[in-house]
Amino acid sequence: MANILVIEDDNALREGIALALKAQGTVIPCPTLVAARAAMAETAMDLLLLDINLPDGSGLDFCREVRRESRVPVIFLTANDTELDEVMGFESGGDDYITKPFSLAVLRARVEAALRRSRTVPDAPVRFGDLTLNFRELRFEKAGQEVVLSRTEQRLLQLLVENRGRTLPRELLMDRVWDGGEFVDENALSVTIRRLRGKLEDDPKHPQHIQTVYGVGYTWAVK
Repeated sequence: MANILVIEDDNALREGIALALKAQGTVIPCPTLVAARAAMAETAMDLLLLDINLPDGSGLDFCREVRRESRVPVIFLTANDTELDEVMGFESGGDDYITKPFSLAVLRARVEAALRRSRTVPDAPVRFGDLTLNFRELRFEKAGQEVVLSRTEQRLLQLLVENRGRTLPRELLMDRVWDGGEFVDENALSVTIRRLRGKLEDDPKHPQHIQTVYGVGYTWAVK
């Protein structure tokens, strides 16, 4: 059973989420970031549901803080519903982004999908130039330095590497990375590609590995 941390300052919503997700595991509700840090110090979490506007800080900053030490899946739950807000959520390290109001049935489906993806057994290490990609141990290095990737970045990278030399359509990537993709804005794929290039490419504006096939999708180039 999973440990799910819900960081939400609205009492009614927090309690509703806890009830909706009780079948997925142990739900640990927290109204503040201070409480969330204390809970994470005591319990290993399998998933974070994170509001952005909290009384003692920003969920975006907290996500960046978490990403410095953990790859635990993070789903934002927020009233911030502009495209820029969503981009900022993914760029801070979030794996999914749900805007309020939302259906609890949809939330359950996306939580289940996130937990299922996080349990996927990765492949053996592969090397490309100065990149070492160890999907089995979830360790990624560039020129001997560790590169921290979110769960979403890991899944997208693995798909591209497993199919290197092939062009993968955007629709296929959306479907495979986000388990169907029907609940995720297409902009999420562009954001995740940009983040991966920034972390793995020598020159993200002229990528050697993750190349765009305009009008179709993306490919991991074989050199």
